[in-house]
Amino acid sequence: MTAARQCAVLVLAAGGSRRLGRPKQLVSTAGQVLAARAIRLARTLEPRWIGVVLGAGAGRITASLRGLADEIIVARDWREGMAASLQRGLRRVPADARYLLVMTVDQWQLDATDLRRLLVAAGRSPAAAGYAGRVGVPALFPRSYLSRLRALRGDQGARQLLTTGMVTVVPMSRAAADLDTPADLSRFRAGRLRA
Repeated sequence: MTAARQCAVLVLAAGGSRRLGRPKQLVSTAGQVLAARAIRLARTLEPRWIGVVLGAGAGRITASLRGLADEIIVARDWREGMAASLQRGLRRVPADARYLLVMTVDQWQLDATDLRRLLVAAGRSPAAAGYAGRVGVPALFPRSYLSRLRALRGDQGARQLLTTGMVTVVPMSRAAADLDTPADLSRFRAGRLRA
């Protein structure tokens, strides 16, 4: 897939998991932690580059990711919100990448088919997952949007760009399953047992 070879992937994994009460990046599924799963999922696309942004608990999480990402980026200012982590990662995106795929680690039901559908929708405007009545990550941005991503502040991340302007929405029901609260963790464990 041509878009994949021209694509950089940024996996955001810097948050403190305050609502969950434990590092979601290190929650285990199928013998691997969620941060490693997200990177391996991105790797199935054979992209140009994969970077992962860490913050809270970076030392512990790094130890579980050795050899998986092309670059591990530590956002020391991760407490300022998702946009701060995104800014840190954007500084490292290769200059020759035509697209940037932004992912998080906690959407544990996503699979390679979901990510490939975003790449198929690659164009001059962002392509983003549509789920549970909203539009969000994973999302694919053309290089022309990187300056807009760099201008973001606070804890909204890229969502504010995805709710204004032209966006190709790719229906993606599996993106709705994330891991933010103890109730989410219970659903995650129940779903993993059924799989």
